[in-house]
Amino acid sequence: MAATTARRSLRRVAQPLKVHPRLIVTTGEPAGIGPDLAVAAAQRAWPCELVFAGDPELLATRARQLGLGVDIVDWRLDAAPAPHRAGTLPVLPVRLQKPVQAGRPDAANARYVLDTLDAAMDGCVAGHFAAMVTAPVQKSVINEAGLPFTGHTEYLAARSGTPHPVMLLVSGALRVALATTHLPLAEVPGHIRRDTLDATLDVLDRGLKTAFRLPEPRILVCGLNPHAGEGGHLGREEIEVIGPAIAAARARGITVRGPAPADTAFTPASLAATDAVLAMYHDQGLPVIKHAGFGRTVNVTLGLPFHRTSVDHGTALDLAATGRADPGSLFAAIELALRLG
Repeated sequence: MAATTARRSLRRVAQPLKVHPRLIVTTGEPAGIGPDLAVAAAQRAWPCELVFAGDPELLATRARQLGLGVDIVDWRLDAAPAPHRAGTLPVLPVRLQKPVQAGRPDAANARYVLDTLDAAMDGCVAGHFAAMVTAPVQKSVINEAGLPFTGHTEYLAARSGTPHPVMLLVSGALRVALATTHLPLAEVPGHIRRDTLDATLDVLDRGLKTAFRLPEPRILVCGLNPHAGEGGHLGREEIEVIGPAIAAARARGITVRGPAPADTAFTPASLAATDAVLAMYHDQGLPVIKHAGFGRTVNVTLGLPFHRTSVDHGTALDLAATGRADPGSLFAAIELALRLG
């Protein structure tokens, strides 16, 4: 069944998600460890229904390569949601364009990767799935196919018409959000603007209240420059943009402080008074949280019309089909998806 047919069938009947939530898990880059993680997740019993978006033959082949037995079945929308049974792998079929060799991505399958995301997102928007969990994709291969793609966050936001998504990384009680996401470092200062910071703080505050059930979340905002600009001697973004955005957010009722020097924002004393840190750019915040909990960290997209969680790592092409891939981050992403909202 083609991906478009799979997506069309999703619109037939809406099922309630009250007793056992139904989650859709995309299987990511077919030559990477995404299929391995899906097979590993299928080995466990879960207190929810898991559905995997991907090619059934690919998943069956990867299970054989890993020496793991799974019963791959076509997922039925008209069946009542039930807890996942260990050893089963319900599939929302999306077909590959070309056979896969583990560890060797092919741009011919780039469209397949996006088709799995589209099928999962369509199901979430239609109300068939309580949340979407994504395995890693190989951005370079998608771009090599001539398909513009900077990341899951941006792709899902554009396709769902979300004006301002916010990337949030979660590891235990540590939460780190990003004011900018996948940008070259030289372009970051130009994207630190009042309008975007205002929107980011609003989405982050609302997401912490609704998804994480924090009645009055405490947000700490990092500065962009060393020492948070050193009073303007090391940059004026803190004075002209970040500080005014914080003041305006306080006036809107958001509990927020900063701009704080990034080198002290993550100290234990600072974090004890913080529910989420807003970093100004990707590599200001992510190294800290990945050091604290790599393999257990979960990527959450706030602002979408559905819940989405993801792993904290890449496709690990060298580990595909070897049995050495650690599924811990995917397990954590599934567990967090169950707790959100």
